[in-house]
Amino acid sequence: MLSTKKILSVGVGIASMAGVMAMSTAPVVAAEGTIEVVTHAGAGGGTDVNSRMMMIRTRRALKQDMVVVNKRGGGGAAAMQYFKSRPADGNTILTFTVGHAITMAKGKTDLTVGDMAPIARGTNDPQILMVNCKTSPYKTPEEFVAGMKNGDEMKFGGTSSGTIDHLTVFLWAKRLGVDMPTYIPFGGGGELATQVVAGAVDVGTLNLSEASAPIEAGDLCPLVILGENRMDPIPAAKTAKEMGIDLVLSTTRGFVTHAGVSEERRAELEAGMMKAMGHSLYQAYLMNSGLDNTSPMGSEAWGEQIKMMVGEFGPALKEMGLLE
Repeated sequence: MLSTKKILSVGVGIASMAGVMAMSTAPVVAAEGTIEVVTHAGAGGGTDVNSRMMMIRTRRALKQDMVVVNKRGGGGAAAMQYFKSRPADGNTILTFTVGHAITMAKGKTDLTVGDMAPIARGTNDPQILMVNCKTSPYKTPEEFVAGMKNGDEMKFGGTSSGTIDHLTVFLWAKRLGVDMPTYIPFGGGGELATQVVAGAVDVGTLNLSEASAPIEAGDLCPLVILGENRMDPIPAAKTAKEMGIDLVLSTTRGFVTHAGVSEERRAELEAGMMKAMGHSLYQAYLMNSGLDNTSPMGSEAWGEQIKMMVGEFGPALKEMGLLE
């Protein structure tokens, strides 16, 4: 089972370092030759910290300084607009997340997939469907899928409406050929995990990093992983793909630059970033976050994931009535 204590003890120094870096953030003006890393999150947020952890070793590999530029607002639209306004000289990087993909799919930004050149993925936290171990009638992934196909009434929980959790529930039901189940939004992953344990909903759409404690306590049972691979801490859970259901969805973060940047410069950025994220410092950060070494990914596969997200989310949001 997942050892929360081990994860925390290994990563506490990394988390503290990231926290100090985040708290010291102030408005910056990049010096000439400095790489701007544009994020939509405020200082100390998960995306901000992920960007800073990537930067620690990447600046050494590239022999260039790097600064975070926080541009909050519009579900990432402000950050994307700022990124688009910058010159395509290879000195501006956007931290692109699943939230940006949703905002792009909604048409709330002028930035398009074609405007970006993928560099590398930084974190990838697969969506996992979890139930209450003690009260759920579904003890295996197969029983859960059969219950949905049989029309069993279930309440699903997620975080807010129009988010990756909401999209996950809709697309999961659609792949199974059943109607969208009742979806109840909560304020965050911690609250959602608590409500699944309390019985307020039958199924929680959670990430492993959000639910490690109740999983370890035997309160939450992960059944279906919407990722490419099984996950060692939850060996009983199966991927949707190995059950014949083609659905892969994650809470993910990665990095892009402008499409106009030369291939030589883009490759240089990718090589530096992948080297940095293979370093023990970044790997410890991943472990502390409940992730593993499959998170970092090169430009080709990361670019395909971006296209998949934006292409999948637009039609889904329209069918859900959340997009005109």
